[in-house]
Amino acid sequence: MGAQLRIYRRRIRSVKATKKITKAMELISASRIVKAQQRVAASSPYANELTNAVTAVAMYSNTNHALTTPSDSPRRAAVLIITADRGMAGAYSNAAIKEGDLVIQSIRERNLATDVYLIGRKAVNFYKFRNRNIVGSWTGFSDNPTFENAREVAVALTNEFLGEIDEIHIVFTTFKSMITQEPVTAQMLPLQVDAAAKPTGLLPAYEFEPNPAEVLDSLLPRYVEARVFNAMLQSAASEHAARRRAMKSATDNADELIKTLTRLANAARQAEITQEISEI
Repeated sequence: MGAQLRIYRRRIRSVKATKKITKAMELISASRIVKAQQRVAASSPYANELTNAVTAVAMYSNTNHALTTPSDSPRRAAVLIITADRGMAGAYSNAAIKEGDLVIQSIRERNLATDVYLIGRKAVNFYKFRNRNIVGSWTGFSDNPTFENAREVAVALTNEFLGEIDEIHIVFTTFKSMITQEPVTAQMLPLQVDAAAKPTGLLPAYEFEPNPAEVLDSLLPRYVEARVFNAMLQSAASEHAARRRAMKSATDNADELIKTLTRLANAARQAEITQEISEI
């Protein structure tokens, strides 16, 4: 009985130590979510207005530009997948990777070659373990991205789009609430203009200086940077929320396990005392 009691007590100490770690990570993630949400709220209006500006140039001019005009015979497409650098965030990274696999599969069904770009060690390790080809990867900033990080990624994607790439798709996780984070896919280039959203009747008088083509040339890098940065911020907020939820669940499970082990230890101690009394 004594040996069994020592085992229970050792397991209780181990679970309590683990609980301290999960509780600390839960509190850290909870403290970072607010700042991440504020950054998302601050970047979204700029990204949306920049998209609206590009849409206006596409809808109210007759310019055929690579930014807004799909290729007649596309051959290659790039897919950017954003995941986390660290684990302990539940299914956050796996959900984004699965969404990326679905996008890649749909692109290949159109007989297009795919170039995969990855953000986050989780995606990089996943692809390397399965010997999948990676054209470009970035790590080390998934939970706190800066605009310089987004610019580095955007420059690489823009250069490829102006070269041999015909489409750019981005897979990231949108932050809807503390409970809900959803992996989504968006086609970043060429920009998809919704013809149904075009107003009827008297159209506004748009003037483009010096001309629509040069305006689009100027907006292209800024548009890609804004979209990539906003996707990074959305993913960072989702990562913190997912990690907080996962760590809270782990802490609650640790509490339940401690209670169960304490009951077993008490029962073992009681049995030991009873045996000692009977022997006397």
